[in-house]
Amino acid sequence: MAMDEVLIDKVVVNMGVGADPDQMKKSEKVIKEITGKTPVKTTSDKRVPDWGLRPGLVIGLKVTLRGEEAKEFLKKAFIAKENKLNKKSFDKEGNFGFGIREHIELPGIKYDPKLGIIGFDVLVTLKKRGYRVKQRKIKKTTVGRKQRVKTQEAIKFVEEMGIEIA
Repeated sequence: MAMDEVLIDKVVVNMGVGADPDQMKKSEKVIKEITGKTPVKTTSDKRVPDWGLRPGLVIGLKVTLRGEEAKEFLKKAFIAKENKLNKKSFDKEGNFGFGIREHIELPGIKYDPKLGIIGFDVLVTLKKRGYRVKQRKIKKTTVGRKQRVKTQEAIKFVEEMGIEIA
């Protein structure tokens, strides 16, 4: 049925950089190169003196991709992971995430000695049709249990994309 179809809601590309401004500039160039989008800076919420963190300190970058851009990026990211994912990468809500150690593993990305090698995380949120009731402005409500994506449905969706689950 059409309402049972699992869809990609969004793909978030996340880089934890730290407080170093030089590394932040390099990471910003890398994330622009791999996604084609300008990243948003993420800040620390907590104080961790051992790591030199304080609230409001910029420590990372992220880009959210939706629609066709998300599908195309996800295909490249799966190639970098050799079309394999671990079953532990999936959560109870059917979302999944994985890390890529070197950005140059993505197809079409060349090594630049000025930037070095930077890793990043890819986080994928899945949904079914009708999920909009949770996000709309008028008569906002909760998503029914049948309309939530379950772990097995997410795994089946990924396997249909040609990805092996270990």
